[in-house]
Amino acid sequence: MVQTKYDVVGIGNAIVDILAYTDDAFLEKHGLHKGAMTLVDKKKAKELYDDMGTATECSGGSAANTIVGIAELGGRTAFIGKVKDDQFGDIFCHDMKNVGTDFPCSRSTKGKPTAHCLVFVTHEGESKIKGKNAERTMATYLGASTEISSDDIDPEVIKAAKVILMEGYLWDQEASKVACMKAVNIAHDYGRKVAFTLSDPFCVERHREEFLKHVEQNVDILFANESEAQALLQENDLRKIIFKLSNMCEIAAITRGSNGSIIVTSSGEMYTCEAEKVEEIFDVTGAGDLYAAGFLYGYVNDFDKEKCAKLGSMCAAEVIKFLGARPLTDISELVPIVVG
Repeated sequence: MVQTKYDVVGIGNAIVDILAYTDDAFLEKHGLHKGAMTLVDKKKAKELYDDMGTATECSGGSAANTIVGIAELGGRTAFIGKVKDDQFGDIFCHDMKNVGTDFPCSRSTKGKPTAHCLVFVTHEGESKIKGKNAERTMATYLGASTEISSDDIDPEVIKAAKVILMEGYLWDQEASKVACMKAVNIAHDYGRKVAFTLSDPFCVERHREEFLKHVEQNVDILFANESEAQALLQENDLRKIIFKLSNMCEIAAITRGSNGSIIVTSSGEMYTCEAEKVEEIFDVTGAGDLYAAGFLYGYVNDFDKEKCAKLGSMCAAEVIKFLGARPLTDISELVPIVVG
């Protein structure tokens, strides 16, 4: 594969995750539906933040989680997203720098505050271990992340990457969608690969026709869980999904939770990978993001497809052992295990 400054550059919503333990009374007080994600405005976000307990704060967002995962595996990465010059913007930039990921975007001095997701963690069952049997209720303020535009896409950064990764959530804003298409055109002009994650089934339903066109015309590597693939193709038969995706892009990785994953290629190859065994699952948030991290790290380092899927599965297994969307172990230690 061609030598570049970066292995993967991600484009996505720049969000700071703020996690705190709480109880059902707190959720009821603030009218939050347990286990659900609710979009909130700036006023509500401040009200919740001021009333929550001791919290842990770190950079987040789907594509950002994948980029951080690749960096922690040892990859060279950069991330393109929009933050403001404020407290949460400081946190996001610090986190990215701390893992060795470049963040080549100017921070806005006007407009909306940096996006943040307030995550309230409650417990189910009889567990006395914080995190075990946890349920997450999220209130998300998208803020400045919705203001990414073509001006934030530096051609020098895009052409300096082997792979460009973008998330489907960006299609919710016209300006960010246009920014993505600018990046796609630059990437393909320089022979780079474009990876795309469908984000979630509801996002697919909102943009199904555009996503179909985008995958067929622009995407080289597609990441989707089984529900997202079903929503995209309006098809429940897995065999038919596999066949259709093999005719749409170079590589499609379909994750299936405890049933592992399936990789299909435009040349007709198909690989299956079992899910890694995990004794106790604390939180499945971020599993798909870390699967993509492992797979893409393998891809840019010329691993065969089976090893790419294996590393993806192992990374996903690590993150679900902990609360939050980032594994707390050194996932770089997984690479030599996969390579053998």
